[in-house]
Amino acid sequence: MSLNLLKLQILELIAKNKKITAAAGELGLKQPTVTYHMKSLEQDLGVKLFENRSDKIFLTDAGKALQHYASLINRLAAEAQRITAEYGSLTRGRLSIGASYVPATYLLPQVLSHFNTANPGIELAVSVKPTPMIKEKLHNHEIDLGIFSSEAVELSGIRARSLCDDEMVVICSPGHPLAKLPELDPGWIAASNFILHGAASSTRSLTDRWLAQHQVQLVQPLELDSIEAIKQTVRQARHIAFISRLAVLEELQQGTLVAYPVPRNDFRRSIYCCYNTNRYDSRLTERFIDALAAPQAESLF
Repeated sequence: MSLNLLKLQILELIAKNKKITAAAGELGLKQPTVTYHMKSLEQDLGVKLFENRSDKIFLTDAGKALQHYASLINRLAAEAQRITAEYGSLTRGRLSIGASYVPATYLLPQVLSHFNTANPGIELAVSVKPTPMIKEKLHNHEIDLGIFSSEAVELSGIRARSLCDDEMVVICSPGHPLAKLPELDPGWIAASNFILHGAASSTRSLTDRWLAQHQVQLVQPLELDSIEAIKQTVRQARHIAFISRLAVLEELQQGTLVAYPVPRNDFRRSIYCCYNTNRYDSRLTERFIDALAAPQAESLF
């Protein structure tokens, strides 16, 4: 059986484009060549993989089953080529980073600026996604590094390095009645107008667990999917919210917001830098991790 990369690339492109012409164009091949490899792949495996319907080509059930593995093999092959090229020189390259909102907004900008200045030929691509999506991308080899807020990271195949604590606090406006109290308790939280983060947020997950733990029933809470929107709404002095302290450092320094420790909070989380141990830890990846640990970066944490 000859299961070569070109045949798997063709299968993946046919699944995406439904046209031989499109697959041929992307690969720089002639249409008869693509057709030959499609038939050859079916012969190799002894099963029908493609079917024509309404001038388009679709994968059969067997083809769809093979597509999952073809996509993984093609990604790993591309990764192998990229890593090999990096050994020639670190003057050029690309680093793909997935980051959740807090580190992407409040920790990474200065690190990215320093790294880009020191390595002008390296392309940096940062995708800002919720923590669960970053973890999934790490597992699927879609990114080189994941930087996100989480409780202790214990994921198979993922190596994690803690960069700093990510404390969850209660924020309110200086004009809010709670701002006059020396400390808070769960009862004050229950009696206040509350803003919840979006469902995919790690802060929302911890908030839901805290509310359940202390049997706090919120009355008509707002739900906002933007940290900046949450901060601006809290400044109107009618609502409170749980939020990462890292996200409000500037407002606390300016006195436009007040922060309290979350009362009776047993949950602890940190900002982690993670990579997939099954993905080769290249020199380029190592260089960026070193930048995260550099003195100017540590001063941010």
